[in-house]
Amino acid sequence: MADPIADTDWAAGVASLRRTPQQARSRARLARVLETAERVLVEEGVEALTTTRIAAEARVSVGSLYQYLPDRGAIIEALAAGYFAKLEAAMDDLVGAAAADRWPDPVGVLMDSFAAIYRTEHGFRALWFGSGLTEQTRAADREHKRRMADGIRRILLALDLAEDDEALARTCHAAMLAADALAQEAFRRDRAGDAALLEEAKVMLRGYLGDVAARYRGGAAQGDR
Repeated sequence: MADPIADTDWAAGVASLRRTPQQARSRARLARVLETAERVLVEEGVEALTTTRIAAEARVSVGSLYQYLPDRGAIIEALAAGYFAKLEAAMDDLVGAAAADRWPDPVGVLMDSFAAIYRTEHGFRALWFGSGLTEQTRAADREHKRRMADGIRRILLALDLAEDDEALARTCHAAMLAADALAQEAFRRDRAGDAALLEEAKVMLRGYLGDVAARYRGGAAQGDR
């Protein structure tokens, strides 16, 4: 896991983080705590994420841990925020790549790119397939999906496949929700992602977003008359 608190703006935005570490030593300590928490999550599940267990294995005092992460919920929320940040950074990179490379199959690129991330992010899968998500984490996930949907919107605009309006934002949000649900099911079936189900997701999303592009091309053609 990359340093999950390398960006202090991200750390400040985690509601469960009691304080933002300022000194390098404190930042390294918190990074070690989150790396330990992720390992325990992957190996034993959400229920094993107790503050005493994480403090002991990260070699920090419980009091030091409490300065930043007061309970299991806070640990879960901090891990989730790190995963969200990684996925959103990947989406930002893909937006730039779409504009530069003019992808012929944006759905295929997006699905393959995020499936590759899910294959390596064992903690993300363990967290989402477990039963310990907090209400704060679920709310953060909803906002995360909206930001990811905005990435899809930006990609369609970069590829000149849509008109920027409220309908496009709504369509991209629906596409994101559908893609996420299908991806989760694919990775529940198979740790590497059920290839057949991922392909079905691509077919469905190509049809859905392709209809958006077709309407846009049709409208643009009429406007040229």
